[in-house]
Amino acid sequence: MSTIKAGNIKKGSYILYKDLPHYVIKTQFVSPGKGSAFTRVKMRDMRNGSNLEFNFKSHDNVEELDVETKEMQFLYHDGNEIVFMDPRSYEQLTVPKHVLGDKSLMLTSEIKVYLTVFEEQVIGVVLPPKVRMKVAESHDAIAGDRQTAGKKPVVMESGLVVQAPLFIKTGDTLLVDTETAAYVSRVND
Repeated sequence: MSTIKAGNIKKGSYILYKDLPHYVIKTQFVSPGKGSAFTRVKMRDMRNGSNLEFNFKSHDNVEELDVETKEMQFLYHDGNEIVFMDPRSYEQLTVPKHVLGDKSLMLTSEIKVYLTVFEEQVIGVVLPPKVRMKVAESHDAIAGDRQTAGKKPVVMESGLVVQAPLFIKTGDTLLVDTETAAYVSRVND
């Protein structure tokens, strides 16, 4: 671990806050007219997945975590856990579902991810920017429905619901953005 000033906290870094590892989602430097400047940090508790915001004074010292990244391959869901495998050593690792949150619905067979490890425990999972998924269920759009403006909900193979264009049908393969769970394009196989 290394110590940094709160003003140097960057999005995507891991810090120790109240003796627990946190992932920095967003930072904002605030310099009010009166008083001293501070950095507003939105972060995710890597143990339980909850999000919180905290204002650090610019001169506060913060522990930045030294984390290890491992490339792994998704194998299967096992109740409240997800099983990954190292493609080189075939070693398997089990990760609690809450570490991924809603992103667990974007795991498809043989997808490669990066596990973030701190003190022998997985505290984060980084998916590729986009993932290919098959449409398991697509209903016809309702005529005259202007609320959705050319989009309809489709259910992907994992159970993820994505708003997709009206021409998408069951069996199509879609490219889905893993950050927003939004439709990107249809893939022609």
